[in-house]
Amino acid sequence: MIQLEVIDGATKGRIFKVDRDVAFVGRAPANEVVLEDAHVSGRHARIVQGLDSATIEDLGSTNGTAVIRGEESISLSEVGDAVELREGDVVQLGKDDEFCRLEVSLLEDDEKSATVVTVKKVDDGTEVPRDPGRLSALYEAQRKVGRAEDLDAVLESIASAVFDLLTHATHVTVVLQARDDERGDDGKKAKARNYLPVLTRRRPEDKGGPPSESQNEFIPITRSVYRKVLSERSAVLAADAKKQIGATPSLMGASVRSTIAVPLWSGDEILGVLQVDNRDAPGMLKPADLDVLLLVAEQASLAIANARLIKRLKVAEERARSENDFLKDREKARRGGARSGGREVDIIGDSDSMQEVLRQLDKVVDTNVTVLIEGETGTGKELIASALHYRSRRRDKLFVAQNCAALAENLLESELFGHTKGSFTGAHEDKKGLFELADGSTLFLDEITEAPMSIQSKLLRALQEGEIRPVGAPEPRRVNVRVVTATNRNLEKEVEAGRFREDLYYRLKVFPLRVPPLRERRTDIPLIMQHFLERYAEEIGKPVAGVSSEAINLMMAYDWPGNVRELQNEVQRMVIQVDPGAFVTPDLLSPRMRKGEDVVNKAGVRRGTLKETMLAVEKYIVFEALREHGNNKTSTAKSLGITREGLHKKLRQFESS
Repeated sequence: MIQLEVIDGATKGRIFKVDRDVAFVGRAPANEVVLEDAHVSGRHARIVQGLDSATIEDLGSTNGTAVIRGEESISLSEVGDAVELREGDVVQLGKDDEFCRLEVSLLEDDEKSATVVTVKKVDDGTEVPRDPGRLSALYEAQRKVGRAEDLDAVLESIASAVFDLLTHATHVTVVLQARDDERGDDGKKAKARNYLPVLTRRRPEDKGGPPSESQNEFIPITRSVYRKVLSERSAVLAADAKKQIGATPSLMGASVRSTIAVPLWSGDEILGVLQVDNRDAPGMLKPADLDVLLLVAEQASLAIANARLIKRLKVAEERARSENDFLKDREKARRGGARSGGREVDIIGDSDSMQEVLRQLDKVVDTNVTVLIEGETGTGKELIASALHYRSRRRDKLFVAQNCAALAENLLESELFGHTKGSFTGAHEDKKGLFELADGSTLFLDEITEAPMSIQSKLLRALQEGEIRPVGAPEPRRVNVRVVTATNRNLEKEVEAGRFREDLYYRLKVFPLRVPPLRERRTDIPLIMQHFLERYAEEIGKPVAGVSSEAINLMMAYDWPGNVRELQNEVQRMVIQVDPGAFVTPDLLSPRMRKGEDVVNKAGVRRGTLKETMLAVEKYIVFEALREHGNNKTSTAKSLGITREGLHKKLRQFESS
């Protein structure tokens, strides 16, 4: 048995005694260990008490789990599997700045002192029933188990077969060893032999009906019995359980009067235990029942092993299919998502500034003019470039993109222009560059200011002459490529500093497009937030009721230095943290979001429409900036990241509201 004492956190001083095989830790009330800290997930971690040890594993929590042992901190996300708990360990739920800590104590387990007197070695042989009726029933039961393929169907068929063959059995429990597929199929095996109850059924009241789920499934198996099975690799019969085993907690909790437990095998390894109880009267289960159960266990073992194999194959097949569908859907979304005409639209925004960007975009889509997209990090420059391509006549060709900061100079040259076999060490064959792959299509070059000078000269020739020369090639090659570039820097200042060619600058900035930062189009925040909310709720498979008005107010007041990318990450984090079917509330927002609570309160925001809320917050921010800059409109506009004309427009809007 394990004792957990909260030594840091909202429930400091509280003690939990964990006496179940499987116990869940988290914020949800249904957990065995309930913690009230906001950074603890609803179902954060799981503790499994095995034969000789107990382990803890993280269940995909938002803020992670670690086991602190002396000076060592073992992160479960790094280990990727269960960690054995030892006396004096400290379990930390959360990160270094926000966490809850529980100290571990290992208590004496009453189950270990229990004795089981009737043991049958499996190698001793099994008595086959001579009664023709029971023999026929055994044959039919084994056929039923053998026909099932799905693991759940196999387990149900085992329970049904046991009740058909053992007339005095009232309950059936199956415990299986935790395997990779039960741990997410991540390819890592358990560090300890943990056995998890996977099914408990009671005899149906209506004869011939399906077995019912046990009302006592929170105490699914008598631990002293299955420990005996595992330690001695034997079958166990306790005709009078209370007298032969003793009044152990799990035995008394389940009201077991007599019990049989037999091992389930996978080769020489015990993959689980099949336990049958009578909870009405002692002496109801006999040695003949033990022999029959051993025969059932042979077929059950094979069926469970096959079902697990089939499940693993199906998981692998489904993963391959999902990855293939994802690649197809991503390409389909790229082709159709940026188009108009009633199809899915990924460029979301009703603000004047975004509508102006789209109007400018429409003017240049069907020209060959080079477009320079300017904007801060995370504003969606690649999405604008993608829209430019898929709205143009080049839409049926592949949209090709490359980040110029992602590769070293020699690699970037080969990636863009290609190379010939033997042109440098490692060039074992000819390779087409991205310009050739994008022939007849669009090439998007992100972070163009990171391109080295030697690459810039080749880019200039490609733009002016429509020619490229692969590394090591004797002759240039003609290409027809629409080039779109992007940068988050001031290109004029890069030219003045001598880091960017002036002639290439003029060639690129034929048609500049500025993507406004999110703080300049606050009215788009709820629309973009809702888009990502629906997307991640579907991906994670968790229904979300929506976002509370208080949380929306805080998000509207925040400046979003990371722009749309930061908003996307924030919404994903919100969906992971929120309880299924609940609203996102301010406490689920990042701490940097909640810093805006004072701004929202000072702005005097009252309940009203989204437009009224946004206007109140924006008005407060603008007038505070004017006050800080002594009513200097030029300085105020610069600090707000807008033009002087834009500031005057907002002031007129405030006067008329």
